[in-house]
Amino acid sequence: MQDKLTLMIPGPTPVPESVLKAMGRHPIGHRSGEFQAVVQRTTEQLKWLHQTQGDVLVITASGTAAMEAGIINTLSRGDKVLCGDNGKFGERWVKVARAYGLEVEVIQAEWGQPLDTEAFRLALEADSAKAIKAVILTHSETSTGVINDLETIARHVKAHGTALTIADCVTSLGATDVPMDAWGVDVVASGSQKGYMLPPGLSFVAMGERAWQAYERSDLPKFYLDLGPYRKTAAKNSNPFTPAVNLYFGLEAALEMMQKESLEAIFARHARHRSAAQAGMKAIGLPLFAAEGHGSPAITAVAPDGIDAEQLRKAVKERFDILLAGGQDHLKGKVFRIGHLGYVCDRDVLTAVSAIEATLQSLGLQSGSMGAGVAAAAAALS
Repeated sequence: MQDKLTLMIPGPTPVPESVLKAMGRHPIGHRSGEFQAVVQRTTEQLKWLHQTQGDVLVITASGTAAMEAGIINTLSRGDKVLCGDNGKFGERWVKVARAYGLEVEVIQAEWGQPLDTEAFRLALEADSAKAIKAVILTHSETSTGVINDLETIARHVKAHGTALTIADCVTSLGATDVPMDAWGVDVVASGSQKGYMLPPGLSFVAMGERAWQAYERSDLPKFYLDLGPYRKTAAKNSNPFTPAVNLYFGLEAALEMMQKESLEAIFARHARHRSAAQAGMKAIGLPLFAAEGHGSPAITAVAPDGIDAEQLRKAVKERFDILLAGGQDHLKGKVFRIGHLGYVCDRDVLTAVSAIEATLQSLGLQSGSMGAGVAAAAAALS
């Protein structure tokens, strides 16, 4: 059926009709008073979402730009950093840090396992010379469906006294609790096509006071991603470069929806959908890839034993027009991922579980009784 595609991937995520309509407005001048009013409103909304009194700056770019900006605005040539790596996006942090000549010590965990918080504590406590300038990690590791313990790691960083915590919260912000100020996270990076319920095109960098102090010392090269001009113009409800005006219209509409729902309800909804997706897959007989108790509220990774995950994804797409995410790198063909991030409701999760179950039956790969997955998911949702 035409135009019936359902996105059950970790980004881009579904966009609400009201947000699409807001984006369909005729553009206005980005230096006009009318647009400055939009910037003022969205700035306050973004602070609410990040649970911070600090700056939340908007860049017309992807989430990776926010990650890169977090590094180049707070660190200097030759600085030592700890990078957590337990998936594709942890790997990206390592690559970005090394691209800028930083001395990178990697704290690694097997894909599917969470980062070991004790490894960070020991490394930080052993750093008597205070050479470590930042701890950099991904909160929700999209590639494996694992949520890392950012709160505990940030607490260890705070005890260190010198290092900053720089976190990729691209698929955790708007899906689970990330109280930036309460946890003492210094830099938070995120992107529009995730929990924000927007198309791709905007990235967000939240900077705490310690991060701005580090900015004054930073000597890494930067121009478009130099956050100083963004902060200066944000104080005047403006932007140093031409922003994505229509995406701002959508951003305001999306954040209004989120405020109406409330943070607590948003987090509870994502946790409920994680439980339903996990219960459904287990009942069907498909093992989860993320370690028990460490599944991300944004995405559930499934490792079907003896089944080609790409064949299953393709069949679900062809038969039901539901797009699931595949495995990355060495997990391709071994893992598929169910996104339940952003504008997703109970119906969407039930539909995805039932489509997977029906597809397995049509391929002759079903092992349990038909309907067990949907029943388990429905029980979890209730």
